[in-house]
Amino acid sequence: MKTAIHSAVSENISFLGMELQAVPPSVLHPPMTEKAMRARKKYLRQKEVRALELKNARERNRKKLGMKILQHVFKKSKQSDGFKFEFQIENEVREIFTTWADEVVQNFLGSLEERWEWHRKLTAGDFLSLRHIRDQLPQELVEAYDKFQEQVDKYLSPVQARKALEKEERRVEEEEERKYAKRTVDDLTRLCVKVDAPIELVRKAVKMAGFTNSMGRPRPIKLLIALEDTDIIKWYAGVGRRWLDFFCCCHNFKMVKIVVTYHLRFSCILTLAEKHESTKLEAIKHYTKDLKVSDLNGNEEVYFPTEREVKMMGDQNLSDPRPVDGALSLALIRLAYDEPSYSCIAHFCDRMDTVFYRVRLLQNRLNVNPSVEEKWVSGMGAIHESLNRKCLPLCSDHINDLYMGKITLQDIDCTSFVDVD
Repeated sequence: MKTAIHSAVSENISFLGMELQAVPPSVLHPPMTEKAMRARKKYLRQKEVRALELKNARERNRKKLGMKILQHVFKKSKQSDGFKFEFQIENEVREIFTTWADEVVQNFLGSLEERWEWHRKLTAGDFLSLRHIRDQLPQELVEAYDKFQEQVDKYLSPVQARKALEKEERRVEEEEERKYAKRTVDDLTRLCVKVDAPIELVRKAVKMAGFTNSMGRPRPIKLLIALEDTDIIKWYAGVGRRWLDFFCCCHNFKMVKIVVTYHLRFSCILTLAEKHESTKLEAIKHYTKDLKVSDLNGNEEVYFPTEREVKMMGDQNLSDPRPVDGALSLALIRLAYDEPSYSCIAHFCDRMDTVFYRVRLLQNRLNVNPSVEEKWVSGMGAIHESLNRKCLPLCSDHINDLYMGKITLQDIDCTSFVDVD
C-alpha cells in the first residue's frame, strides 16, 4: 500500500481508495451541539403549540356538534310525546356525551396546572373548615363536607403528580450525566476506526471529467451530446450510483451525496439542455430534477437516484463494490452501422439484435497521460489505451447494464472487438 503509519491518531492510511484513521468514539458519534439542542427545543415547543391548537379546535368543534345534537333532541322531544319517535337515539346520544365527558376528565386530570388551580379554589378559605363553625352545624353536613374534601384531595391534589414529574426530571438528568461520564471515559480509553472518502480526490475527478468548471459549478459534457437522452442519463446514473455504493460506509458519506445529487445531477441536466439547445429551466421542466424519461410505451422511468432517495441513504456496510473508474473514464458512442449483425460480445450472451458502440476514453479526450500523477487523479484507475475507438456490438440489455454499472469491461470479451472506420 506504500504507507507507513507512525501514529494511529494523527495520521491516516489509504485502503481501497478510502482513508482510515484511529479516532475517539466522540468523533464518530459527536454529542449534540448547542445549536442543535436549541433547534430541538424549538421544534418541541412548536410541536406543543400545534398540539394545543388541535386540542382547542377539537373542543370547539365538539361544542358545536354537541349543541346541534342537543337542539335536535330537544326539538324532537317537543314535537313528539317525550322521546318516542321513529328512531330511538337517546342511547346513542348518551354514549356520545359519556365518551366526550370521559375524554374531558382524562385531559383535565392530566393537566397539573388545572388540578392545582381547582384544588386551591376548593380547599382555601372555606368557612366549614373552622372549628367553631363546624360545632354549630349538623353532623351530617360536616361529614359530607369532610368526604367531599377527601375526594378533592384524592383526585385533584397535584402533590403526587408533581412528585412524579420531579422524579422523571431527575431520572433524565441522571441519564444525561451517566451518558456524559461514559462518553468521557470512552474518549480517554477507546479508539475507533474512522473511514473517510477522499472527498478532495472525488472533487478533482469530477472536475477532470468535466462535470464542473474551474469555479466548481456544474457544466455540460459535450462528448455525451451524441448519445440518446436515456443513455446520457444512464451514463450519469452509472457514475453516481457506483460512487454512492462504494462510499456508503464512509463517515463523510454526506459529502459524497452532495457531489452526486448536485454536481452530477445538474451536469446531466445541462448536458441535456445543450443537446436540445434549450435552457436549464426548460430541461428541468421537461425531465424534472429526478431526470425522468419515458419509454416507448409512455411509461416513466427513473435511472438517476432521486433527490429523496439520495437524502434517505444512510451509513451501510461495504459489500462487493464496483469501481467507478471504468464508468467515469469511458463513454460509448452509438454508431449508425448497416453491416450484418454480430452477436453480443458480453460473456454468455448469444443475442444477435446488437448495436455497435465506439469506445471513447477520458484520457484521450483530455489529452492527459494517466501515468503522470500530477495531472491524473491519484488512485484513480484508467482503461488501457488500446481500447480507445474500438467498436463493440452489444445487445440492449448489456449496454444498459454497462451504462448502469452492473457489469464492467471485465464481463465483455475484449478480443471480439470490431474495427469500424
